Amino acid sequence: MKKTTLIGLALTLSMGASYGADTGGTSSTDPYLDTSTNGNWPGYGRTYGEQHYSPLSAIDGNSVSKLGLVWSLDLPPANSVSAPVEADGIVYTSTGYSVVRAMDAATGKLLWTYDPKAAEASGDKLREGWGSRGLAWYKGKIYVGTQDGRLIALDGKTGREIWSAMTLEKEDYRFISGAPRAFDGKIIIGHGGADAANTRGYVTTYDAETGKQLWRFYLVPGNPANGFENKTMEMAAKTWSGQWWKYGGGATAWNTFSYDPDTDTVFVGTGNGAPWNHKIRSEGKGDNLFVCSIVALDAKTGAYKWHYQANPGESWDYNAAMDIQFADLMIDGKPRKVLMQAPKNGFFYVIDRVTGELISAEPITRVSWASKIDLKTGRPVENPAARYPNGTTFIMRPGPVGAHGWPPSSYSEKTKLIYIPVIDQSFSYSDAKIDKAHWTRPPGDQVSGAVTSFGVPPDGKSPDGTTYLLARDPATQKDIWKVATGAPWGGGVLTTGGNLVFEGRYDGNFDAYDAATGKLLWSFAAQAPVLAPPISYEVNGRQYVTVLTGVGTSAGFRYDILPFPTDYRSQARRVLTFALGGTGTLPKAEPYTPAAVSDPDYKEDKAAADRGAETYIHCLVCHGIDAHGTGAAPDLRSSPIPTSAEAFDSIVRQGALVSQGMPRFHELTDQEMRDVRQYIRSKAAELRKVTQ
Repeated sequence: MKKTTLIGLALTLSMGASYGADTGGTSSTDPYLDTSTNGNWPGYGRTYGEQHYSPLSAIDGNSVSKLGLVWSLDLPPANSVSAPVEADGIVYTSTGYSVVRAMDAATGKLLWTYDPKAAEASGDKLREGWGSRGLAWYKGKIYVGTQDGRLIALDGKTGREIWSAMTLEKEDYRFISGAPRAFDGKIIIGHGGADAANTRGYVTTYDAETGKQLWRFYLVPGNPANGFENKTMEMAAKTWSGQWWKYGGGATAWNTFSYDPDTDTVFVGTGNGAPWNHKIRSEGKGDNLFVCSIVALDAKTGAYKWHYQANPGESWDYNAAMDIQFADLMIDGKPRKVLMQAPKNGFFYVIDRVTGELISAEPITRVSWASKIDLKTGRPVENPAARYPNGTTFIMRPGPVGAHGWPPSSYSEKTKLIYIPVIDQSFSYSDAKIDKAHWTRPPGDQVSGAVTSFGVPPDGKSPDGTTYLLARDPATQKDIWKVATGAPWGGGVLTTGGNLVFEGRYDGNFDAYDAATGKLLWSFAAQAPVLAPPISYEVNGRQYVTVLTGVGTSAGFRYDILPFPTDYRSQARRVLTFALGGTGTLPKAEPYTPAAVSDPDYKEDKAAADRGAETYIHCLVCHGIDAHGTGAAPDLRSSPIPTSAEAFDSIVRQGALVSQGMPRFHELTDQEMRDVRQYIRSKAAELRKVTQ
């Protein structure tokens, strides 16, 4: 066991953690178990171990050429990158702000729709969210989290709300975008919100039947003056310095959880520190547990068992909230029960999921911040320049979007390989212009890490950002094959017992590869970006594959590296379902060309536009850098709204479009409103010069 992996081991043992705990009565009939023969896909990654693998094999290398569309369902403009689930012949999706739809899996007939009105209920929380990434089915119920913090249980047959539990504080900036996970009669949920507010991360578990809160585990320590919740938080506090609790600390668990019924252990992947800059957050001292970590918890009580921290003293938005996947591998001639993760930082980790011992860690892309991971200590061997000392600038590779983001990898039980959607991209980091002695978090919705970071071309000439699908042997850490998938983001991955790998691309293709060789075997023109993770399931003896199309989250906010422009209003957001023999077609989509709106009253005012650019930081993640829309929200250069002060105010400050996901920025002054309008109109004027 590695020392850094098992800090607090004595504490763990004294708390009575048992690695041979009762599994809660699970059996092979449980559709979440790897051994289940059920053809359903009930959870985000299908199994408790989140493999994103289906053992179904009717669709294979020989038959995939006959795969065709059997039905599609158009979706309204909103985030549509979420993972669907399927159970008992019904497909469920959660798109936009957790609007749940149930469809007949064989025909696509819409059975019911449930809208929690989360956008309207979110208040300022609406500024921080991306919409829902998924949901869970468990024993006939559907579970979904909402932007405003509710965890909701629905009747899977009717869509009737059974219970609702508020998981967050009403006035904080926490929000839910991730999919709940079900296990042993419980539902676990985390939250986001550390990038733009003083947020202390935690996870909470509820009774699946009643919604009663069972336990909560905080992921960073709070103010010592208030006392610590348990010995684990007291231990973690020793790895922090200064008054970290004033910034919250971060470590939000916004995406991933896995569950091992053999040891009755829940594994939680945690996010970055808040603010990112370690010098401000913790005086540049200490590891800051449990930031950027995998934390193992007793599933019945929430008691700490062990942890592994990928980035001690994290300072670059390097989340370890990416999917955590299980495998049983032969490593050096010995059977090992492992968990695997490719977090943002560019390394791929294999860890013993019983003891927490780090087995191996090797890069999956170019890495500049560290030379290797020391297997004796479990710690990275950092490049000292990576912490941008003394006001210097460092080119970080990977950047804050990561070498691997939220679109999940997939582990195939058939090939014993893991398939990872990899991003190769760099960012520049510096805190030269940051007042570290007096820094406070900017008001409103500024994603501030107390450090300046921006995308840079590696050669100073061309945009930087490529992606590829990587097949790796986790037992040996050897790459088997990789396929370029374009820029700037690869879709989630599905593997099947038919020896296939499915992945969508930003350019609108939905592809199937030979899992052993990477040979492209089949492709479907979805006519819109395909970023959501696909699923496969069986109904009445027929195997299906379902995936969603459309842009969402921060996948495309950098217009300079997009393969083509994407329109928020007209892009084809759909649920697509395929099966052998399918003959369905889609209406032809016309290519989108941005066109600036007419603005005869516009007059250039560079000083005002420059000031407006500072205010526009509220807007860029959704509306795109330089107001170049990328499909996640409308392209403001082609919108008539900024040309009218009254219309602009009604939406931006008064909240006229809150129900459609546009937040209200009530605190902006009249001057800030004039300036940001001027900035947007100036960008439209630039586009008019090019297109007219």
